[in-house]
Amino acid sequence: MTENKKRPVVRKQGAPQDALHLMRMNDRIFERFSEFIKAELGIKMPASKKTLLEARLQKRLRDLCMGSHEEYCEYLFSPSGMEEELPNLVDVVTTNTTDFFREPKHFDLLSSTVLPDLHARKGSSRSVNIWSAGCSSGEEPYTLSMVLSEFGRVSPGFSFSILATDISTQVLRMAVRAIYPEAKIAPIPVECRKRYLLRSKDRSKKMVRISQETRSHVRFRRLNFMEEFSFDGQLDIIFCRNVVIYFDRQTQETLFSRFCRKLSPGGYLFIGHSESLAGMDLPLELVAPTVYRRI
Repeated sequence: MTENKKRPVVRKQGAPQDALHLMRMNDRIFERFSEFIKAELGIKMPASKKTLLEARLQKRLRDLCMGSHEEYCEYLFSPSGMEEELPNLVDVVTTNTTDFFREPKHFDLLSSTVLPDLHARKGSSRSVNIWSAGCSSGEEPYTLSMVLSEFGRVSPGFSFSILATDISTQVLRMAVRAIYPEAKIAPIPVECRKRYLLRSKDRSKKMVRISQETRSHVRFRRLNFMEEFSFDGQLDIIFCRNVVIYFDRQTQETLFSRFCRKLSPGGYLFIGHSESLAGMDLPLELVAPTVYRRI
């Protein structure tokens, strides 16, 4: 009887690798990824997320024709991997779920209370400065641009600028393109659709683009919250919604403290409805659920 030896698996570029669907990451490799992701991105990656990370890394292993998580780990932590692969790992582990006019009560409060207050205090002396922190594919900052443009239509001398940041280069490219499927614009009020959206000349494509005027108020850049906020000037409004839920409590408080240092006195912070500042020592007062004013 001849010995039944395993044949090496030969992988072709772009070909599916069925073996990868059965692959499991050992605890040592997961722990290394987990510690790095926490230190580099601030995102907590407990043992309960191991299966999720395995699943999300499958495409990277296929694209790189790698046969194990160990091989990927060795590459990632090499000098070339840190330069070439780290942006892809960021895209793998970050969650980018967003919509136009998401959590609409925030935009109602913005129009009815926050903008009138800021405009009354600042007049036309300078622009209102807004930061969309964790902007994903652009729906939030473009919503802000529409809402503030609407306010400007009835408020002479009002002007504004929006800084939109995200850690993922992939979603930032989508945000800069500002092209979205028609199905995504349902939450946008009809009048705003008429003023701020451009439909494709080829109606069969069912795509829309944000108008140039609306885009002109927004500038995008990549930013990792774990690094210094390398931009100057005080902010009047910060939207950071449904982002810090992926951080541990200590990292959240550190980050919100840094936000407060960027907010001008009387400036406003909007957070997600699944997030809380309870128990944190911050110079903020509650204005409405998940909306705070800098003291």
